[in-house]
Amino acid sequence: MTSVKTTFQASLPLIRPQPIVLLGGGAREHAMAWKLTRDGATVHVLPGNGGIPNSHPDISATDFPAIRQFCEAHGVQLIVVGPEAPLAAGVVDFFAGSAIRVFGPDRAGAVLESSKVWSKSFMRRHGVATAQSWQYRSDQIGEARAKAAELHGQVVVKYDGLAAGKGVYVCSSVAEAEQALTDLQAEHTGWFSFLLEEKLSGPEISIIGVTDGNRIRLLAPSQDHKQLLAGDLGPNTGGMGAYCPVPFCDDNVLAAIRTDIIDPTLRGLQHEQFSFRGFLYFGIMLTPQGPKLLEYNVRLGDPEAEVLLPALESSLLELIEATLDGKLQQTVVRQRRGTYVGVVLASGGYPAAQFPTGFPITGLDQLHPSILAFHGATRRTAAGELVTAGGRVLVLVGSGEDLEEAVAHVYREAESVKFQDVYLRTDIGQRPEPTLAGNW
Repeated sequence: MTSVKTTFQASLPLIRPQPIVLLGGGAREHAMAWKLTRDGATVHVLPGNGGIPNSHPDISATDFPAIRQFCEAHGVQLIVVGPEAPLAAGVVDFFAGSAIRVFGPDRAGAVLESSKVWSKSFMRRHGVATAQSWQYRSDQIGEARAKAAELHGQVVVKYDGLAAGKGVYVCSSVAEAEQALTDLQAEHTGWFSFLLEEKLSGPEISIIGVTDGNRIRLLAPSQDHKQLLAGDLGPNTGGMGAYCPVPFCDDNVLAAIRTDIIDPTLRGLQHEQFSFRGFLYFGIMLTPQGPKLLEYNVRLGDPEAEVLLPALESSLLELIEATLDGKLQQTVVRQRRGTYVGVVLASGGYPAAQFPTGFPITGLDQLHPSILAFHGATRRTAAGELVTAGGRVLVLVGSGEDLEEAVAHVYREAESVKFQDVYLRTDIGQRPEPTLAGNW
């Protein structure tokens, strides 16, 4: 399997090493740190976790004064943001006008993700292809129930704010819609807003790019697996695995996505009164009527990042710097050949609100050298032992000449890693390939 052995060769380092602060502490941030280090940077991860080198667990990703103090002490002039929370809290605005640059949108731009209601309004204003929707407040649950019944329960309920990928309820009956609205009320006390959307059908894909608000450079198309159980059953999670590239996302599909979703989005970014220099994620459904945008994220997806960054031959650091310097148009994105598959190893009981953690993790030293193990929720005990510390504990990434080979490789290696009640989906990258038809 020579292709697997050579897949993760490092990019040539930049001549000028530089210190970077990377905000976040999950598997996405581990993948970002891994890639940026190979691009020539010295990466400090705040707060990081038990498996990410140069982690600083005493500094929160939203403690901006402490982050500034750290940057000044370590000569850091570039901050790269992993998760959405620091962006929504205004990390870009906090450092505006200083010598420290931040890669990501300002607080106003981050509303594309932090408010589903505002995001849907943006899509409508700028002609982005998307589903029909209806906006409600927490005191209008009765009206929402009536609308869901009118639509025979074929709806998607979306909480307006940030919910770590778990604020969406996909319903197939009136009973399911009723339960989703009941759960929404139980989960969020006080005043809140939410959307009902028409339920679309078709395969989902993730398109993620780097943008300066005027132009965009796209990474490989990828596909996430949100549901907890094999066969896309069970509750939504933060993501149980991903792969890239997506075989059925060919040039014709990408051209339609560009015309119907990406181009009008860029026109909208140029029209709105905010600064957007960062990652932009398009969650897309390929319906019989063409591609429809489900949501924006203003950062790399997780677990998509864990397969996209190993697949990226170009320097991520150079893309980031070119975006901040206004030179993105001079860049070219190069992808490695082959297919990349990431499988999440989760704690038993995830995605419930509470489940036991603190279990020792073994077997990482037995993995094939070509397998990457990105740490999501791990910590070190006082004695230095690696233990579980949350829901999505690890993401194992393998590759192959094609999807079948990559899937077989990563699942074979996953058998080596053990901790109490470890859970993983057994069908990542194994959905039947769809036949796209309709008004394309």
